[in-house]
Amino acid sequence: MTGCFHCGEPVPDNSQYAFEIKGILHPMCCPGCQAVAQTIMECGLASYYEHRTAPGAKGELIPAELAALSHYDLAEVQQEFVTDSGTLREIQLSVEGLSCAACAWLIERHLNTLDGLSYIVVNSTTHRARIKWDPLQLSLSDILKGFARIGYRAYPFQTHQQEALYAREVKSYLYRMGLAGLGSMQVMMCAVALYMDLFISVEEEFMIYFKWISLLLSTPIMIYSAQPFYLGAWRSLRQGQLSMDVSVSLALIGAFVASIWATVFNTGEVYYDSITMFVFFLLLGRFLELRARRKASESSSNLARLVPIMATLVDEQGDHEVAAKTLKVGDSVRVLAGATLPADGIIVEGEANVNEAMLTGEQLPLCKRRGDTVYAGTINSDAPLLVRVNQPITQSRIAQIMRLQDEALIDKPAIAELADTLSRHFILVLLIIAALVWTYWHLHQPDQAFWIALAVLVATCPCALSLATPTALTSATAHLTRTGILLRRGHVLDILTRANRVVMDKTGTLTTGEVRLAAIQLLGNQDEAHCLAIARALESQSEHPIARAFRAPGEVLLATRDIQPVIGHGVAGLIAGQPYRLGSARWLGISPDEEVPGLSVYLADDKGPLARFLLEDSLRPDALALIQAFKAAGLKTTILTGDGSAQADEVARTLGVDELVKGVTPDGKLAYLKACEARGDISIMVGDGINDAPVLAGAHASFAMAGGTDLAKNSADAILLADDLTRLLEARTLALRTRRIIKENFAWSIGYNLLVLPLAASGWLPPYLAAAGMSLSSLIVVTNSMRLNR
Repeated sequence: MTGCFHCGEPVPDNSQYAFEIKGILHPMCCPGCQAVAQTIMECGLASYYEHRTAPGAKGELIPAELAALSHYDLAEVQQEFVTDSGTLREIQLSVEGLSCAACAWLIERHLNTLDGLSYIVVNSTTHRARIKWDPLQLSLSDILKGFARIGYRAYPFQTHQQEALYAREVKSYLYRMGLAGLGSMQVMMCAVALYMDLFISVEEEFMIYFKWISLLLSTPIMIYSAQPFYLGAWRSLRQGQLSMDVSVSLALIGAFVASIWATVFNTGEVYYDSITMFVFFLLLGRFLELRARRKASESSSNLARLVPIMATLVDEQGDHEVAAKTLKVGDSVRVLAGATLPADGIIVEGEANVNEAMLTGEQLPLCKRRGDTVYAGTINSDAPLLVRVNQPITQSRIAQIMRLQDEALIDKPAIAELADTLSRHFILVLLIIAALVWTYWHLHQPDQAFWIALAVLVATCPCALSLATPTALTSATAHLTRTGILLRRGHVLDILTRANRVVMDKTGTLTTGEVRLAAIQLLGNQDEAHCLAIARALESQSEHPIARAFRAPGEVLLATRDIQPVIGHGVAGLIAGQPYRLGSARWLGISPDEEVPGLSVYLADDKGPLARFLLEDSLRPDALALIQAFKAAGLKTTILTGDGSAQADEVARTLGVDELVKGVTPDGKLAYLKACEARGDISIMVGDGINDAPVLAGAHASFAMAGGTDLAKNSADAILLADDLTRLLEARTLALRTRRIIKENFAWSIGYNLLVLPLAASGWLPPYLAAAGMSLSSLIVVTNSMRLNR
């Protein structure tokens, strides 16, 4: 008996259910499986059937109108795009129908009413939403239905689908804009004939004829071309809110209805030419905004395209091509010279130069040998490599960068929220002003009242105001990613412009972190080799730079038990049943008089100290220039380190920092930062170690070194991908430019509205020129923000 293509269960002989996939008709055991297969294909997830490792779950028959959403709850569908975040699940969605920041606010407000939804932020620039939810209380299909209830369509973000969506949006705008453009030209020809009545006498029947022709030509434009504005207005009104589409739709519908009245009853003037030109200019403005937003937000999509689709898997059967996303931890892949690495892994055979510019912004290739880590998306420059995969593609470095970048793009700083609030409130003020203008002109020149009020509605629509901040922040974030700075929080750019203090860790931040063991001084009755073996065993599980100084490739380590890192002090554990501690002199109770200059750690057992290990760590070559540049910019500088040795004083003297705080615990570091905050300081923290995690999380803005610990990077607001301190200066320079451009955008959008409002209210600005001015204003704001991408 034939097995069901979807679930693998036997297909009854009399079954009529089947589904065609890539030209092949596959048998299905029931209508449920048929519906599931159809949904998976319609969702753009055909690769599921190509790379699955087990049959899918048996489908359940549900109403057709719910099938497309309910099947997103299937595990085999979710594995493509849903990630676990503790007890919650997380997804990034593409959202269709977003036209402005008010749409994003509307979606957030509506979906926050769902029980089980813990987090949602919608980015109106990238048209994406990031959502976290509790799967025990809420299903993914319910979240998607929440979008649908207010007129938006959302589905899981995937790069190729985003490309298809963008192509559909462009095509839709071109169709609507083309119809509006051609139609408005024909209507304008009729309008010329109507205007001729001002100069020569035209028979009445011809006047009526041209009015009806104009109505017929304008109707498709009003029904089809202007449809996006009506849908946006309807969504807002259903939620009891006001958006820019409300004022636009009121203006369009009011003008069209008034013109129809004048046509049918042959009384008054018609303004079909103004209406159609208004629609055309609006669509043209939004189309250009779409293109500009696309360019500003394309960096994450470009990163995704860097990972190759196929990989060369090496197994018992030899080399063969497989889909890169099906690679599992432990698989071996061959990467030829000039090829792009398909996954994160460890080199097990070969030596080559690898270009990691897409991760770090550094164009010079790095020499990678056996045992070194390489990353998906980087390029093998000159020799074949055999790599053992150590991370699934969803947890690879490039995937993490894309997720963190999206978090930064979605995270809204205070200035963006202010712009959203102003634009929403401005709509209400605009409607009130338009009503007052209409009342005034109705009392003085009734025939002009409606059209002047229409010009006010159109000219002062706050499209530019709502675009002022998000386009600038998106462009700046993309620029920083290309130069090797990964933002995780959107407020970093704002803090960089206002900070007056830079606080830095020493080891691994201002120094290279490549600590080297220089000498061993015995303090007890153990020999040098045994003390060194104990120290290596204790430090074998640590990622701290000091721990790396004790490692020796290939050495057999002593067996240890109960290893306990004591943050800020050292590490303790049992070896052969004997307790040992390795760490600072203060932690081990050694008198300061017994310390020696330089960086050192001590080994002790339960009887007393056994050995002193003298270490060396050199300054980063760019550290001095960084400190001098910050001081020249008027920022106070502090070294905040757990190292209590004399080396901390030497580093502080060499760099010329304003303040040195040494020998402090993680709690002490955080307390120092809080004390600075109490004095009114706004601080930037730079660190790399586990002991820096609390202070990185507690700073106004924080940067972690790429070579630092995972805990430090997860606690920081931004990551220096190239471990290059000069990138901090570039980030601050760009932040200052971003602030200036946002201020320019605000000044232009508010100034334009203040300038055009009296012109429109006094009757000097016809509606079609108002529409052109509004579109031009929005385009100027977007183009100005795009300067940050250069």
